[in-house]
Amino acid sequence: MSGSFEVVPGDRASSVLLHVPHASRAIPDDVRGGILLDDDALEVELDAITDARTDEIALHVAEEAGLRPWVFVNRCSRLVVDPERFPDDKEEMNAVGMGAVYERTTQREVLRRPTDAERSALLVAYFTPYAAALAELVGERLAAVGRVTILDLHSYPQVALPYELHGDGPRPEVCLGTDAFHTPPDLVEAATSAFAGYLPGVDIGLDSPFAGCYVPSTATAATTASRP
Repeated sequence: MSGSFEVVPGDRASSVLLHVPHASRAIPDDVRGGILLDDDALEVELDAITDARTDEIALHVAEEAGLRPWVFVNRCSRLVVDPERFPDDKEEMNAVGMGAVYERTTQREVLRRPTDAERSALLVAYFTPYAAALAELVGERLAAVGRVTILDLHSYPQVALPYELHGDGPRPEVCLGTDAFHTPPDLVEAATSAFAGYLPGVDIGLDSPFAGCYVPSTATAATTASRP
């Protein structure tokens, strides 16, 4: 376990990786010093931005699975850095100050005002090691079993928050984020059928209100589209 993320080993024959990027509320003291919210306001923001208990869901699923999947958990809040944003100008959430290093809150208020050096330091300390470790784990699984299916666990509110760029779309109870290249139709069908079987009557949608999926690379983390 790193200070900012944890790998929970699965079965050596498993090709499934559960990725939990937004469950934590932990903010290291040195990072907290750069956040301008007082403690009460920070708690409110953490309530809004944290995908609460998705780490517990992942670990429970891993325990119950017939072939235990691997689990990769972010142990720092996404207010430290968001490992699912592009760290450069490709990231559309930069438009609302919520790229890899958030500068605005879910209410579009000021969260922090980092200098270029401070932003770079956060990326070096938290973003790059996270991306590299996840890419390494995916590479290991590919070498071991020949394929990897990453299941990214998120949650989102029933009502859109002000920061959302695409908040006017449908908000089904279960949203499956996909990628045109990395998510084959048979996987979408299998996932939809699985959720429908375990959660009969639940509304299941694709790529709304958030779209895309996490695609690791050897150098940086990548999202193919907007994430919650």
